[in-house]
Amino acid sequence: MEQVNKLLNGVEIPDMAQVRQNFSAPVLDDPCGTLKQQLDRPEIRNLVKPGMKIAVTVGSRGIAEYIPLLRCILDSLKEMGAEPFLIPAMGSHGGASAEGQKKLLAGYGITEESVGVPIRATMEVVAVDQTDSGETVWVDRYAKEADGIVLFNRIKPHTGFRGDYESGLVKMAAIGLGKQKGAETVHDGGPAMMASRVREFGCRAIRAVNVLFGVGTVENAYEKVRMVHALTRDEIFTEEPEMLAVAKSGMPCIMFEHLDVLIVDQIGKNISGPGMDPNITHTYLPGAAISEELRAKRATRVVIFDLTEETHGAAMGIGMSDITTKRLFEKMNLDTTYPNCLTGGVTVSAKIPMMFDSQKLAIQAAIKTLNGADLEHLRIVRIKDTLHTEYIEISEALMQEARENPEVEIVSEPAPLVFDEDGNLF
Repeated sequence: MEQVNKLLNGVEIPDMAQVRQNFSAPVLDDPCGTLKQQLDRPEIRNLVKPGMKIAVTVGSRGIAEYIPLLRCILDSLKEMGAEPFLIPAMGSHGGASAEGQKKLLAGYGITEESVGVPIRATMEVVAVDQTDSGETVWVDRYAKEADGIVLFNRIKPHTGFRGDYESGLVKMAAIGLGKQKGAETVHDGGPAMMASRVREFGCRAIRAVNVLFGVGTVENAYEKVRMVHALTRDEIFTEEPEMLAVAKSGMPCIMFEHLDVLIVDQIGKNISGPGMDPNITHTYLPGAAISEELRAKRATRVVIFDLTEETHGAAMGIGMSDITTKRLFEKMNLDTTYPNCLTGGVTVSAKIPMMFDSQKLAIQAAIKTLNGADLEHLRIVRIKDTLHTEYIEISEALMQEARENPEVEIVSEPAPLVFDEDGNLF
């Protein structure tokens, strides 16, 4: 790319400063102790009978206190005389294969050895119900054959629609337990129909199989557990929307708007379904049921540097950026990226943007393509990923706003970015 690099030579990158965004963040002091109390409620304990073989769902997203909370659920079930086992409930993630889904869980440290119960992974599904329009509701075969099911998931705003049930227990029943076939069926209505279809398919699935109870968590802006509840099947329908409202009230954000460039160090399926959470980056998919006001908050140019190790080459979300690096492209695994696109009926999120040899060139390309921008006062923000937005970097042009915002603390004064001999920051 000799000629391309010549065109970018001399494009100035503004000095950047580190700041700390201070979010209101209530935290639960003892999540496992609180969950144990919840599981000891008679409404929960009376649902479990000795000898029951109970499937406990585990998803593809990282959850705060994932293994400790999971162990608490499993230990409580064992104390009640049940025989729990885990089932991956993650739709088409993990390359839409049973082994891929087990490998994804292992990336979080969830193995048969670490949690002390079997993991039964399959992509086989069983029809359990039909919608009013005659569409089939599918559920994981092991889940259907179990004496009972426990849904375990984090409850948070979805990245592409708004509704009573977004990311949480009902969606896990609709899409996670439905595996690839069920996920494809739910997504078949397109982005505009996702809220209603998640509700219909999820509620029908929960009622059609023996879901005993669910465990939902809510996290604060710093990925700490803010709330955990064990909910009976009926309580899931009434309490999940209230927990979702709490989750929405505590979402992190980027406290600077009208950006020329947003730099994201890494994306991955372990961070968000679309690689980076559009609730933070405003990189929403076309057709997503999101207001134009939110869409308008997207930076003019979005740059992505890299993939997380935990995503195993799944690069969903790369297509929502404008510019990336060859490093990311070379890590991209089409066999783990494309199944999600084929299942969801979405192509844009896996499209390849312009790519450059180094992170420095990627930033320079973003700046060079800012037609009409004030190059002397560029508004640039850099974040590690959308799970970590406490400490971010801002360009010199944003410093006055930072000083005037009581929720922003200036950690360092503006200074040039330090690139290595290959033009990379890391």
